[in-house]
Parts: sequence; structure tokens; C-alpha cells
Amino acid sequence: MSHPSGKGGRRLAGFGAFLLIVTSPLVSGCSGEGRTPPPPSAGLLELVRPTSTDVLSAGPGLAYYAFKNEVEPWALHLLRVELDRCELGFRVLEAPVGGGSDAGRSRVSDLVASDGGVLAAVNGDFFTPEGLPVGTEVVMGMPRRIRSRPAFAWHPNASPWMGTPDRAGDSLLILGWSVPRPAGDALTEVVSGFPLLLKDGIRVGDLEVSERPSFAQERHPRTAVGFDSDQNVLWVVVVDGRQPGHSMGMTLPELASLMEVLGVEDALNLDGGGSSVMVFGGKPVNSPSDSDGERPVANGLAVRRDQGYCRIEP
Repeated sequence: MSHPSGKGGRRLAGFGAFLLIVTSPLVSGCSGEGRTPPPPSAGLLELVRPTSTDVLSAGPGLAYYAFKNEVEPWALHLLRVELDRCELGFRVLEAPVGGGSDAGRSRVSDLVASDGGVLAAVNGDFFTPEGLPVGTEVVMGMPRRIRSRPAFAWHPNASPWMGTPDRAGDSLLILGWSVPRPAGDALTEVVSGFPLLLKDGIRVGDLEVSERPSFAQERHPRTAVGFDSDQNVLWVVVVDGRQPGHSMGMTLPELASLMEVLGVEDALNLDGGGSSVMVFGGKPVNSPSDSDGERPVANGLAVRRDQGYCRIEP
């Protein structure tokens, strides 16, 4: 997908011998400082009913889970980011503007390669044919676009926020802080999506089922983020789709159900369809649905480890 209003199992790549394959309901793994990624919850296992589960740690505070249900079929990819670790944070990866048919768009794996601190990343906002994000975008505190659409916002030592940003003159207003334009604040990262799935633990309307049934009620590849404030954990999710025998994708209500069993209060759907990709270990770990593989997109949302985040005051 690139604009919602206008618009047999493949083996996971990129891990080799480092991938721990687990076929029982409980998983284990090795991580930095002797920490083990927590096992999936009973609610998650009941919803997904995986026939196999893979887990990999990327050091303290970050774990990757892959669930395969060969009956449904579903293939799900999840990142669990522990935000009590001040060195873990987020960066919006902006595709460079250039010429040619892919102007303003790049593959997420290429964007990751240009930022040495990135541990993992997914595709971000829906985008126009010209390669412009449909919603608000702020990169390293610099607002590129401000639009009245749902968004994910973060800056160091602040909790993630999901909602629709407001304007006040030239400033972008986010609950708890503002970002002046054009100067920016050098800290804030914002990427948009559509629709907001959950707010304060409640589903937002009918999740576009009435207005956009083919977009919302049919199964498609999906990318989404959700924040669990009780655990101070951000979940980043990619669901493969449009691949019979591998994974059919999820409807937006199914995606909201997934977020609910993960325990999140706020959740946002990002661009999906052929754009859906998760890069971990420098390579896509999911199976993008386009026949030629990973699709160039306008931006991505990356998880980074940077000790500099810890020195920034809330």
C-alpha cells in the first residue's frame, strides 16, 4: 500500500547459526548481561496459535520474535523494545530526494545501512507518487511536513506518544512538548500512519471498516507500533501477507486484537501492503509481498542504541 485514501514458508534470512529455532510454546534465548527475552504471553499464543516460534536478542532490551502459523496461515515478526533502557531510542529514516522513478524513496535496508547505530527498522508512513510522506514527518528534530493525521512521536527520555499532532503558529504540538518550525528541537522523531488502532486501551471507531472496507476488512500485509506503558515497552509488528501457503495478512480488527493481547494502550497502523518490511541484522527478516522483493518507501522507523540518549534531560 502507498496511500489508504488513494490508494509455504520462506525461511527467515540474515541470521545463519545465530537464529534460535523453538517449536515449543515457550522460548529461550541469550542476550547481553545474562538477560533472556521474555516468553510470549499466553494471550499472544492463543491468538496466533504458532506452529513454530523463533527468537533472537540484539543485546539488552531488544528482542525479535517470529511466529509461524502454517494453518491460518500467518507469519508475524515482532520487536520488543524495553524503554527503561535509556540508550534505546528511535530515528525516522528519511529517503533522500533524488531523480528517477524512485525519487524520494529508498529501501529500508538501504536506509539502515547509512546509519551505524540502527539495530532494526520497519517501513513508515504512506506516501504519494512523488515520494512524499502523507502525514507529519520530523527527523532529528527538523519538521519536514506537518499534516493532520495520526502519528508516532518520540524524543529521548520521554514516553512515546501516539495521536494527531496539532499546530500552534509555526510549532508542531505533541502532548507534553512542542517542536518549533523551521528551527526544530534536534531531538524529536515523528512518523505518521493511518488509522490509529487503539487509544488509552480503546479501539478507535470501527477501524475504518465502514469507510474503507477493502483496506480495513480484507487481509493485507501490515506494519504497526504499539506502546505498553505499564511495562514501558514499545512493540513493532510486521505481518506478512498476500502469499498463499506462507501468510495471508491481517485485517485491521485482527491487527488491533494482536495489539490488545500484547498489552498496549496506544497503537498505530503504518503503511502496509508491499511496503511492509522488517530489517534486523541489516537484512529483511520477513517476506515482502511484491514480486521483486523490498519496495522503496518514503521513510522508515528505526530502533537505535545510543548512549547519548541517556545524557538528555526529559
